[in-house]
Amino acid sequence: MRFGVNIPNYGPTASPDAMLASVRHAEDLGLDLAMLSDHIAVTPDVAAQYPAPFYEPLTALAWLAGRTERIRLGTTVLILPYRDPLLTARVTANLDRYSAGRLVLGVGVGWAEDEFAALKIPFAERGRITDEYLAALHTLWTEDVASFEGAHTSFHDVHTAPRPLQSPRPPVWIGGNSPAAIRRTVRHGDTWHPLGVTTEWLEKQGLPALRAAAEQAARPIPTVALRTPLQVTATPLPDADRLPCEGTLDQIEADLSTLAALGIDHVLLDPRYRDSTRLQRPESDRTTLEAAAPLLTPHQT
Repeated sequence: MRFGVNIPNYGPTASPDAMLASVRHAEDLGLDLAMLSDHIAVTPDVAAQYPAPFYEPLTALAWLAGRTERIRLGTTVLILPYRDPLLTARVTANLDRYSAGRLVLGVGVGWAEDEFAALKIPFAERGRITDEYLAALHTLWTEDVASFEGAHTSFHDVHTAPRPLQSPRPPVWIGGNSPAAIRRTVRHGDTWHPLGVTTEWLEKQGLPALRAAAEQAARPIPTVALRTPLQVTATPLPDADRLPCEGTLDQIEADLSTLAALGIDHVLLDPRYRDSTRLQRPESDRTTLEAAAPLLTPHQT
C-alpha cells in the first residue's frame, strides 16, 4: 500500500510557488504520488466548494514535472467530458513524456451542472460521454494512426505520436462511489478511486461490488486507491463521526492496517477534505502531512 497527497490548486492561498513547495515536500517525505483537482469554469456551484483562483491541472502538472524528480503526478479527478478526447490524449501523452513516465490519470464524470452548462456539454449525458471518451483515449494512446466512431466523438486516421512513455498507457483511475463508477472501472480503468467512504463500507459493499462487476465482465479485478481525509488530532475522535485517517496517530495507524488488510493498493490523503473552502495555508497542510509521515511507509497488502 502506497501513499499520495491531494495538493490544493484552488483558493485564495493557491499559487504556483505554494503547489511546488507542497509537491516537493511530499516528494521529500517519500510519498509516491501528488494529485491535483480539475475544474475549467468556476461557476457558482463550483466556487461554493472550490473558490478561485483555480489552476488548470494538466498545465500545472507539466510545470511541476520539470521541477520534481521522483514523485508521480496525477489528477483526482480530471472531468473527462470537459475536453475533447483528441486534446486529452495529446496533452496526457506529452505530459507522460515530460514527466519521464510519472503520470497517473484519474478521471470522473463531474457533478457541477452550472459548469456543464457554461461549457455547453449535456449534463444528463455525462456518463455516456465519459465511457465513450475513455474508449477513444485507449485507442489514441495505443495506436500510431487512430480511428474511432462514436455518438459523441469521431475521428479518422489521426497520427498520435508521441505516444505515452508508459506502456501501453498511463494508469487510469476511475473516480466515484456509485455502481456505475465501479462498472466503468472494470471496463475502462486500472484502479477504482472511491472518495470519502468508511472501511466498513469498503469491506461490506464497495469491494464485493467491485469483485462482482469484474466477475460478471470476465475481467481482472482492478486495484483500489482510496481518497480520504487526513486530520491529526491530539485526542481520539468518535469512530461514528470519522473517516479513515482522521483522529490520533494511533487511530490512523489502525485505519492503515485495516486498509492494508482489505487489499487497498493506494491511499490518497486530503488535508482539506472536510472544508475545501477554508482559507487554510499550504504550510498547515504540510504540517499535518508531516505529523502523519512516520506512518506513511509502504504497507504489505
